[in-house]
Formats: sequence, C-alpha cells, structure tokens
Amino acid sequence: MEAKIVLPAFADTEWKILWGVLAMAGVGIAYGFYLIKRVLAVEVTNKKMVEVALAIEEGAYAYLKRQIKTMSIFVFLVTALLYGVYVPIFGQKLAIGVSAAFLMGVMASYGAGAIGMWLAVKGNVRSAFSALTSFKKALELSFEAGTVAGMFTVGFGLMGATIIFLLFKEEAMKVLVGFGFGGALAALFMRMGGGIFTKAADVGADLVGKVEVGIPEDDPRNAATIADNVGDNVGDCAGMVADVFESYEVTLVAAIILAAGCLADPVFLSRYGDAASGFALKLILFPLLIRALGVVSSILGTWAVRVKGEGMTDPMKPIENGYLVSSLASVVGFFVINYFYLTDPVTGVVDWRYSYAATIGILLAVATLFITNYFTHPNKRPATETAFSAKTGAATVILTGTATGLESSVWAIVTISITILSSLWIFPESLALSAYGISLVGLGLLTTTGYILAMDTYGPITDNAHGIFEMSGTKDERANKTLAWMDAIGNTTKALTKGLAIATAVIAAVSLFRSFIEEARLLETGIQINLPDVFVGLLLGGCVPFLFSSFAIKAVGRAAHLVVEEVRRQFREKPGIMQFKEKPDYGRCVAIVTKAAQKELIAPAILAVTTPILVGFGLGAGALGGFLGGAILTGQLLAVYMSNTGAVWDNAKKKIEDGFLGGKGTDAHKAAVIGDTVGDPYKDTAGPALNPLIKVMNLVSIMIAPFVIRDLSTGLRVSVILTALITLATAIILSKESSGFTVSDETGTNNHRATNPAQETKKLSLT
Repeated sequence: MEAKIVLPAFADTEWKILWGVLAMAGVGIAYGFYLIKRVLAVEVTNKKMVEVALAIEEGAYAYLKRQIKTMSIFVFLVTALLYGVYVPIFGQKLAIGVSAAFLMGVMASYGAGAIGMWLAVKGNVRSAFSALTSFKKALELSFEAGTVAGMFTVGFGLMGATIIFLLFKEEAMKVLVGFGFGGALAALFMRMGGGIFTKAADVGADLVGKVEVGIPEDDPRNAATIADNVGDNVGDCAGMVADVFESYEVTLVAAIILAAGCLADPVFLSRYGDAASGFALKLILFPLLIRALGVVSSILGTWAVRVKGEGMTDPMKPIENGYLVSSLASVVGFFVINYFYLTDPVTGVVDWRYSYAATIGILLAVATLFITNYFTHPNKRPATETAFSAKTGAATVILTGTATGLESSVWAIVTISITILSSLWIFPESLALSAYGISLVGLGLLTTTGYILAMDTYGPITDNAHGIFEMSGTKDERANKTLAWMDAIGNTTKALTKGLAIATAVIAAVSLFRSFIEEARLLETGIQINLPDVFVGLLLGGCVPFLFSSFAIKAVGRAAHLVVEEVRRQFREKPGIMQFKEKPDYGRCVAIVTKAAQKELIAPAILAVTTPILVGFGLGAGALGGFLGGAILTGQLLAVYMSNTGAVWDNAKKKIEDGFLGGKGTDAHKAAVIGDTVGDPYKDTAGPALNPLIKVMNLVSIMIAPFVIRDLSTGLRVSVILTALITLATAIILSKESSGFTVSDETGTNNHRATNPAQETKKLSLT
C-alpha cells in the first residue's frame, strides 16, 4: 500500500532538512577518517608483534576477498531479478532505482564492515604495543579504533537513505525497501560466514590446545591460533558491523514506510484533515533527523571514554560513562527536535509523544543491557552456578548453562512485549500511528549506533591485542595484566551489543510486519490462525529459524572437525613444535576455515529468500502473515537463548581460568572448556545470524506481497512454487554434502557403521 503512496512535493524546508542530514552523514565519515589518522599515527617498533599482526591481517583480508567473490554472483542475480520483476509495476526508472538501491545497500553494508575490520587489524597491534607504556593509552586507542566502524556505519547508512530521497523525491518510498533488503542480505552473508570462520577456528584451537595438549589460549605452538584471531575480526568485527548496519538501516526504512502508511489510515486522515499530508511528510523526515542526531550523540559518547591518570582502573567504567553520555545526549536531542519540528497542525501544540516513543527505545536498550549483563557476567549468579557445576563434569555444565539461557530468553521477550505495548498506550487513537511509534522505539534504541559498534569492535581489537602480545613472546607482567583485563571487558561489551542487536531485530521485524499487513491488504481480515492454511504458515515460519540454526551449527562442527584434525596432524608430524623448535603452519588452518565458511553460505541465504516465496504463492497472503509471525517469535527466542547460553558458558570458563575451583588445568576447567566450545557456534554464529534472517524474510515478504495478492494464472503460480521448491531442496542437499568428509567402508559404501571409535576415525576420509 505504501508503494502506491506519492508524497506531497518537497518544499524549501524539506530540502534543507535533507541536505542537512546528508551533511551530518559526512560529519560521521569525516570523524571516522580523523580517528583512522590518530590510530595509524602510533608507530610499533616491536618487530615480533608486527609479524604476528601481519599474519592476522593477511588472513582477514584473504577471507573477506574470498567472501565478496563468492557472494557477488548471487548478489548480481538478485539485482537483475529485482529489475525484471519491478519493471512492469513501477516502470523502468523506478525499477532501476529499486535494484540499484539493493546493490547500494549491499555495498554499504560490506563497506562499513570492511573498513571497520581494516582498522581493527591495524589497531590491535598498536593497542598491544601501547600497553607496554600506558594502560590509559592502550584502552583509549582500542576504543578509538573501534569507533571507526561505528562512524562509517552511521555515515554510510544515513548517506544512502538520504541520497535515495534526493534522487527520487516524492517516490522514494518505492525504492527504500530495496536499500534495506540489500543491507539485510549482505549482513546475513557476513554474519553467517564470519561466524562459521571464527567459531570453527576457535573450537578447533581450544579442543586440541587447551583440552588435549594443555597449552594456553593464543599459544604460538597451536597451528589454529592465527585463524582464531583472524576469526575475531571477520566474525565479531566485520560480521557484527554488517549486522548492526542492516538493523540501523531497516529500522530507518520501516519508520519511513510506516509514516507514509499513515496517509492511508482513515483515523489519521480524519484527525489532521487537510494538514494530514504535510504532517505525514514531517513524520517521514523525523527518523532522518533522529539518525542525524545519532551522529552527534555517538561522537560525544566516544569523547567521554577517557581514563583519569595513568593508573590501572576497571576498563568498563569509562566505557559505561561514554554510553551514559551518548544516551543522555540522544534523549535531550529527541525532545529538542520534537519541540521545533513536530507541532500538532490542528491544535498548534507540540506533540511530545514522538520523543516519548524514541526515549522508550533508549530504556529498552538499558533493560536489554541489564538482562544480558545479569545472565552472562562472570561475577553474577548464573555464571557462577554454571562454573560451579563444572565440578561434576561437562554434562552438568551443559545442563546448567542451557537452563540459564532458556530463562533469559523469557525475560527478554517480556521486555520487548512491554515495549511494543507502550506504543499502543502512547498512540491509542490509531493503529497506524502506534505502528509508527514501535518503529521509533527501534530508532531510539539505535540512535547511539556509532557508540554501540565502538563498544563491540573494541572487543575483537583487545582480544587480538592480548593474543598478539602472548604470541610475540613479549615479557612484561604489567602490560599482560592490562591486556588481559581489557580483553575480559571486551567479552562483556560484545555480549551486551549482541543483546542490543537481537532486541532491535525484533522491533524492526515487528515494524516491517505491520508494513507487510498493509501491502498484503490484511488490515480488515487480520491473520486468522484458526484457518488451517494460516496455521500451517505459522508452523512453517516457526520451524525456519530451527533449520537455519541447524545449518549454522553443523557448519561450525564440520569445519571445526577439519581444524582439529589439522592441528593434531601438525603436532604429530612436527614433534618439535612443542619445544619451539619447529613453527606450525598457520596458513593451512586459515585456508581450511576460509574454504569451509564459503561453502556453507549459500544454503542459509537461499532458505531466507525462498521460504517466504513458497508460503506466499503456495498458501496465500494470510498464511504468509502467519509464517512471519511464527518466524519472529521463534527467531527471537532462539537468538536470545543461544547468545546468552553461549556467553554464560564462555564466562563460566573464564571464571575458572581466573582461579575459581582450582583454575586452569583442572578437571573442572576441562569440563568448562567443553561447555564453551559447544556455546561458541551458539553465541557467535547461529544466534546472531538469526537477526538478519528474520528481517530478510520480512523484507522479501513485503516485496512479493503485491504479487501474492494478484489473480495470477495457475500455471505461473505453480512455476514460481516449483522453482522455489527445487532451489530450496538443492540448497539443503548441498548443505549436507558440503562437509568436506564422508564416512565410508573399504568397499566405498556409506551404509555400514564402524565397530569401534578407532575404526570410525580411520574410515573418516577427506573428499
């Protein structure tokens, strides 16, 4: 429905706002370049540190180039498909706009992730070297390097949306969905691929290094160590940046679309009368103003991250201070913009409700941080209980951590539910305005995106810095403690930002869901789950996140198997490695996980795109609505469960490594490491990748809704269904055959079970 709406002509005020917002996007990017110059100005004179850092940098670049090459064909096929599909509906100009916007969204998402990762691999060694002289310098430099990712994310996202408005003016609504879809699909690729890479390397390194051989993490004798550190960058940096970028963009697109949708709402039109069109235009531009505000508030927050004096203090305190400054600046900005811009055209009084809705987004962020912190922090009861359960073995660690994650998902969804209801309380007179209010909550939550990504990217930078320090063999106890402490806090900040990413994914999905309801013309009938076809759609939507998670976790397991076998082989064939007489082949492990991650990318992407098409054309618009409802619910529950379960297992292990229950090398520590390795694909692969999944499916549903509700010929409808079904089936089959190994007996068949573990291992051969 929104696609049919043509906005009123832009007046001088609207043009000034658009150019002003574009200028603020430029400010964000300019600040990013300024920080790049500051970070690169630090000279590293420790040659061993530089050598290790260059190996990590080379592996990260190689992976990213391989991923872009792998996905480029798929991306260009989708671009061409969008053009072909939309030409008969919109005409050539707008069809080019939609497909070009999609491509621009992909490039912006990849670009933000690549730039953030590029400076992360430059900043890690500088942070490690700075720790030799100053805790203050090391922490502030790490955070500044992480801020670059945040600044380019907000800059590219804001610039892309504004350019679309400047080029397509009153018809921008028809093009924006393509931009959001491009960002979401790119995030799915980068989050999934990066997650498989980093966790396969991490699991493989831990299982052989910590459990079998008994050497520390980041020990240079472990052949998977470089791959593990590379993974921190391609997964926790590039992947997370792309993930947050698409959330940032999709919440913006959803808010703009829902604001335009108010022009089709009888209640809105009745209330504002002749002024309805002009006021709706203000509501459309309000999200852009909030995003421009976010550039300023994020910069202010990063300025507040300062360590007083040269003594070592808790790294989390200055980071928390910065987030507080950024959040307060955002809230003040909401009300200032609201005061000057959103005066009720009928009463002439400022309507403060829009700033209330955005402020609730900040409150949701605080609540999400609190819940995530409680259920994952190593000093809180859940992590302590999980660590204590390691006394009786790995099984009880798994059980306790699983129970903790299950409980955390309940409180997370209760918080989000209250947040959604709050919009109904704020805008009781109109469902269209209440839906717009929900989108403002998402905007408010991600107003501080620049700062949120600074917190997140700080994590892999400090993790790498600690690893570089240890692998370089540098002996400095004070610097080691500095980096270890910064690394520990980096794990906390990564867990917190994952929680925020999941929360905003659900808010964005709910906002997009409302847009789908309007596009599919289901406002009057609703989604009646009492109807068999709609209920089947609900069931199918609920199962997709489970199948997607299965793809992700199996992918990590298969790739980790190859890493474990490779590390074992090197220890076996090069006995001098343990005595530091021989050097491991790090490049071999990097190559293994790079290849494995690329093989596993296609099936999840096809699953996200084809399942809405199958349900929509096969069962109808109502069933597709049920499908989305089921996917949003189970996707959110699974994402929080897996992210927090993995984090509590990780922090339980860290608690033991810090001396609890006897510390490293004990049976309790080995049990906790098993829990951590199980949780790795939970918290860093499957869980976070569910965020872009549910948004990709929502966006695909919005884009196909006009076709689903048309009276298409049976032949055409069957052709679409069969094409999607064959594509999906092929992807599932390929995903099962992409493991890189088969179990076979001497005759070459796959139907016989080995009689003992040794025989099983012998019959496991690389294909």
